[in-house]
Amino acid sequence: MIVDFHTHIYPLSLREQRETYLSRDRTFGELFSDPRAKMATAEELVAAMDEDGIDRSVVMGIGWTDQGVAREVNDYLIDATSRFPDRLTGFAGVNPAWGNEASALEAERCSRAGLRGIGELHPSSQGFDLGNESVMAPLMEVVRERGLIVTTHSSEPVGHTYQGKGDTRPEMLWRFITQHPDMTLVCAHWGGGLPFYALMPEVAEALNNVYFDTAASPFLYDARVFEVVTELVGAEKILLGSDYPLLSASRLTRQVHEADLSDADRSAILGGNAARLLGM
Repeated sequence: MIVDFHTHIYPLSLREQRETYLSRDRTFGELFSDPRAKMATAEELVAAMDEDGIDRSVVMGIGWTDQGVAREVNDYLIDATSRFPDRLTGFAGVNPAWGNEASALEAERCSRAGLRGIGELHPSSQGFDLGNESVMAPLMEVVRERGLIVTTHSSEPVGHTYQGKGDTRPEMLWRFITQHPDMTLVCAHWGGGLPFYALMPEVAEALNNVYFDTAASPFLYDARVFEVVTELVGAEKILLGSDYPLLSASRLTRQVHEADLSDADRSAILGGNAARLLGM
């Protein structure tokens, strides 16, 4: 089984009314101001999965700032996962900066409707500090009660800049991880390099419930990152993720097959780890 743990889909209305949504939601405006930025529907994703040999995909939000837009897209994810129950698993888009437990209420609603996680959080554009316990507490209470998985955007502290990079760097992730050691956290984009700090014993120990997805990896790292991170934290911590429609899943699966990995490690990265997390 091959699972793409990081994809994005959108209602057709967002593509057809792009200019309207650019002004409504800060994150959408940041990521989609370039008319060349790709958007895909659930049907387009499933067709791409068939072409690339992907059995299941996790579909998620992009870190919405506007509550109305977030709810609209979450409703679309709920509908899409109900129409493709054997192919799609959904994560709800919420924003802890909404305050007054609004993010917790939306997370609860989406969980009861069948979504399995929260994400992709995007602290920079959403305007909150992932490591601020008081801000995160209401949402994290729901995460624990409902057994949800959290996926957060992650940013490299060095290197080139790009649209949506942000500043959710390893030090912020570290505070969040150590404050909530019992949660299941997926740090997107290789955790902004956090696995490289696993050479520090206290970091390695704290990563017990932390995973790293490979979303957009070819834009960020040399292909050897698969071998290096496997050596540092173990293949059991790595989740295949494409960031579709930014990249096709086949581009990532090809890198996994070309990497110097054991068959067992390759199988774990391609889908075994995801299947275990999702209870498949």
